[in-house]
Amino acid sequence: MSIPGRVTGKVPKEAAGPHVIPPPSMLRGDINDPKLTAALKTLELTVRRKLDGVLHGDHLGLIPGPGSEPGESRIYQPGDDVRRMDWSVTARTTTPHVRQMIADRELETWLVIDMSASLDFGTVGCEKRDLAVAAAAAISFLNSGGGNRLGALISNGANTTRVPARSGRQHLQTMLRTIATTPKAPVGVRGDLAVAIDALRRPERRRGMAVIISDFLGPINWMRPLRAIAARHEMLCIEVLDPRDVELPAIGDVVLQDAETGVTREFTIDAQLRDDFAKAAAAHRADVARTIRGCGAPVLTLRTDRDWIGDIVRFVASRRRGALDGRR
Repeated sequence: MSIPGRVTGKVPKEAAGPHVIPPPSMLRGDINDPKLTAALKTLELTVRRKLDGVLHGDHLGLIPGPGSEPGESRIYQPGDDVRRMDWSVTARTTTPHVRQMIADRELETWLVIDMSASLDFGTVGCEKRDLAVAAAAAISFLNSGGGNRLGALISNGANTTRVPARSGRQHLQTMLRTIATTPKAPVGVRGDLAVAIDALRRPERRRGMAVIISDFLGPINWMRPLRAIAARHEMLCIEVLDPRDVELPAIGDVVLQDAETGVTREFTIDAQLRDDFAKAAAAHRADVARTIRGCGAPVLTLRTDRDWIGDIVRFVASRRRGALDGRR
């Protein structure tokens, strides 16, 4: 059975749970559309209201890591992190040395955002595309203070748009508008997440943070570029899903369309097909998670039928607790 999730069709909309507030719909019109301005403002207020008073501190609370650049070496002392051993100096002096770290006060965060056709789909309150924009906004608001720079690579399969990394509120708003107004992919054009991730490697950048936002459907051909990025930068992968990516509804006969090729097929959704689809979806998601974690990156899953901002808060709080526990 083919990998599930690349299909759309006449699937009935579902009501979100009573405590689920979907992100505002991002009208894909002109970048100066006042309705888009209002939607982004609503999104910012939602994120900041939920995060303020819950999360404090710098970017280390989002993804635990050194957040620093290598500096001078000094003699090893009991309790030093052995991962910072300076082996060349140790060999030359025959005395164990560690590399001190210089605080990197200005963090550079790059977002790689998958806007391929499979994101133009949603059955509960919003499309996955809207959730991807919301995720990008939340991470940007978390990392935008203190002169930190933000940049983005947005790919719809046909084109990749690069937003240079800069700081400031005006730049943040411009970047989010560019993400929200990314054109839909032409029919028949498949997304290529591997190419989008690989584009982040050029030109080479100082150590920072990279955030990959995608539904991660289709072939897992992006492990090599992801591992290369994770070797130099702190990494976070955000998986954006709809309930229909993981299970089919019991609706009988239906015509489904591959969102990226335009090919349509008729199916009778019976118990056997639903079971096969669910098993294939679960296996694919497990492969995705295993591949990402094998590259040394955590995974945050957001769904159109869940409290997405609550999931972000819980994820960040959990990562922060883990960082604090590791320092004790």
